[in-house]
Amino acid sequence: MSASPTRYDPKTAEPRQQARWTEANAFVTRDTGRPKYYVLEMFPYPSGNIHMGHARNYVMGDVVARHKRAQGYDVLHPMGWDAFGMPAENAAMERGIHPKGWTYDNIAQMRAQLKLLGLSLDWSREFATCDPEYYGKQQAWFLELYRRGLVYRKDGTVNWDPVDNTVLANEQVIDGRGWRSGALVEKRKLNQWFLRITDYADDLIEGLKTLDRWPEKVRLMQENWIGKSRGATVWWDFAEAPAFLPASPEGEPNHARDPIEVYTTRPDTLFGASFLALAPDHPLTKAIAENRPDVADFVKACAQTGTSEADIEKAEKLGIDLGIRVRHPFDPARSVPVWAANFVLSTYGSGAIFGCPGHDQRDLDFARKYDLPVVPVVRPDGAEDVEIGTEAYVGPGRIFNSDFLDGLSVEEAKAEAIARLEASDYGKGTTIYRLRDWGVSRQRYWGCPIPIVHCAACGVVEVPTDQLPVVLPDDVTFDVPGNPLDRHPTWKHVACPSCGADATRETDTLDTFVDSSWYFARFTDPTAAEPINKDAADRWLAVDQYIGGVEHAVLHLLYARFITRALSDAGMLSVKEPFAGLFTQGMVVHETYRRADGAWVEPTDVDLTNTAGVRSARQVSTGETLVIGDIEKMSKSRKNVVAPQEILDSHGVDAGRLFVLSDSPPERDVQWTPGGVEGASRFVQRVWTLFDGFDGSAAGDPAQDAALLKETHKAIKAVSEGVEGFRFNSAIAKLYAFVATLRDHDAASGSARREALSALARLIAPFTPHLAEEGWSRLGETGMVLDAPWPVFDPTLAADDEVVLPIQINGKRRGEITMPRGADPTAVEAEALANPGVRAYLESQGQSIRKVIVVPDRIVNLVAA
Repeated sequence: MSASPTRYDPKTAEPRQQARWTEANAFVTRDTGRPKYYVLEMFPYPSGNIHMGHARNYVMGDVVARHKRAQGYDVLHPMGWDAFGMPAENAAMERGIHPKGWTYDNIAQMRAQLKLLGLSLDWSREFATCDPEYYGKQQAWFLELYRRGLVYRKDGTVNWDPVDNTVLANEQVIDGRGWRSGALVEKRKLNQWFLRITDYADDLIEGLKTLDRWPEKVRLMQENWIGKSRGATVWWDFAEAPAFLPASPEGEPNHARDPIEVYTTRPDTLFGASFLALAPDHPLTKAIAENRPDVADFVKACAQTGTSEADIEKAEKLGIDLGIRVRHPFDPARSVPVWAANFVLSTYGSGAIFGCPGHDQRDLDFARKYDLPVVPVVRPDGAEDVEIGTEAYVGPGRIFNSDFLDGLSVEEAKAEAIARLEASDYGKGTTIYRLRDWGVSRQRYWGCPIPIVHCAACGVVEVPTDQLPVVLPDDVTFDVPGNPLDRHPTWKHVACPSCGADATRETDTLDTFVDSSWYFARFTDPTAAEPINKDAADRWLAVDQYIGGVEHAVLHLLYARFITRALSDAGMLSVKEPFAGLFTQGMVVHETYRRADGAWVEPTDVDLTNTAGVRSARQVSTGETLVIGDIEKMSKSRKNVVAPQEILDSHGVDAGRLFVLSDSPPERDVQWTPGGVEGASRFVQRVWTLFDGFDGSAAGDPAQDAALLKETHKAIKAVSEGVEGFRFNSAIAKLYAFVATLRDHDAASGSARREALSALARLIAPFTPHLAEEGWSRLGETGMVLDAPWPVFDPTLAADDEVVLPIQINGKRRGEITMPRGADPTAVEAEALANPGVRAYLESQGQSIRKVIVVPDRIVNLVAA
């Protein structure tokens, strides 16, 4: 090795290598006919800045893309922007700017920040969903789905902010008020556009079974969201009703009044019914509210709460007796009261439930509050009875207190109850879904215009294909609450494409989830004249590896799966499942710091000290003592973010990349610490020292050459398996060990070290690509390491000669030994019994060995007494 290797300077090396890649158009997608690999990260919303929390997602995808490229694949690794949505519109209202300018300025800033990370992205395919070229193609396929009957309009219940004059998502309703205006939110019926996702409910469930490279938890979350359940529809006849509420004419069923229709997944517990509960907006509830002010007040109060299941679950369970009693379907002589309750959803089943307090906790809480009967009808196997106190019994067992169902198991009783209901015409077996059709209307400006015209004579009329895209007007203002498109003087008004009469455009825009439901297909040819170039899509889809946060496990991924199926059935795509492999990464978290007045302070303005194990923080700019807060997800609101530029300035991007991948398994959160990135930076310097100190002419020790060759192949094997199995932290740990091995074998020959260093450059390239290129050049290799093939290990050389065997005493681990692979069991036994830890434990317990079981190359079990 040379006497004084130079220090690695990432500030010059990283821009130098990025310039080489740019000049060579290194990351433009190659389609040479080799096997393809499509790597995609969930594309970002252009909020203005990225931090290392965002970066972890993209760096993971980059590791996969670079590795697959080195393995000989044609790799597609694109980037774009999920650019429509309310944040841009809010920025316009708050800052007096236009959403378009705000969005594109943020895109330019974030693009520059992403490029600092050295990502192998094909920027030639970049687009934003707010580009007319993109959303015009979206409008085209939207109309195709409309023609196929998958798009329709109907009245739907929404959260309405009466101050901002806009619809709010459930997440934007906080304690019954609009998140921005603070106004009490109202539930309103508005005419909305919907997509028939329910037509694909069964197919979406079945498709989950094929996604063996998806996390099990994500598949389960989607299955639960779709919520297929088999149960019974039960009809409950009126026994008593207010005089002002007439029965159905001529005795014909009208399930909004008489009889009341209820769907249940637990017909086995019907004999435990003590009440019926209707949704506040159930037709019968509203009919009674017209004549009872107290019911009308209750309905109004319920309308001012969030509509999400989470909001309803957290809220106090409230109800009001509607003055109706209904006959029990299995015992007409018995009747139960009918209430309206705030926890019943009109969107599930028929908007009515029967309450069985003994075996449903929500029903029990309601019954206790309003002093309603509690009748248990399921008891555990072998039990004579079951007592219901403050907790309902929801476990398995046998039916009792239930006439003809007594003695049956829960499943047997369900089947028998359905059979009896059908025989008596009081009900029928029914399969329903929790999933509802996707409401895609948004009363917003900054979204994809819905390509529909409303004509008084012709009704709903499609915008002709040659008039697409329908482009958003730029001359809008946000000085008045509500949707600017509604009050635009010219854009809204248009001639009917069918009859030529005066007509109006649809002013609702599409939910941004629509924009992200097909972008992966557009990336396969972003300049195609049609929405999707089917040949290109057939070449690249499905996405081989999709990477993103678990927070998108349901809606985004479910909608993308649905739209892919719809477009496939329309002949635009061949695949049904868009994402063959899915990985949900953990977040990067960071300590938070606050002043005494509660204001957050950025980490760059914090000086940390540790005195005798006690940590303290001081604000550099003011000298004020700070409160060290919780470790939380990096976010601008808490000011605990670390930007890529900060890392470039202090340690270099490669050190930052290395740290976010090395500190914990990729599916878990990683805590950003100054010490952690400093350690990664020191490793970068150690690696560079090996390359810069390389002397290819050195003679060496043949024994060290052989040992280094073997360690090189073991490293190739371990790193390859780590990358392919998404165990990046394990792969990096092996690289740390391999670098230490190289330093220990400094007496190896120049040729042996060249082979090892050549392998090292290629192995570190996915993680620290700039350092790898610098090392590759220092070795005198031609071209770029980016184009070098991934090293291949020799199985014979990569095989471990030794194995670590854990030692268990009476089933608990008490030590371990290292033995040659395939060691004789007698030798293993002797070594285990001689282990100091084993001997110390036996002495402390006063025990001796009674039996020894050696599982070759796996474990040693000792039985002691």
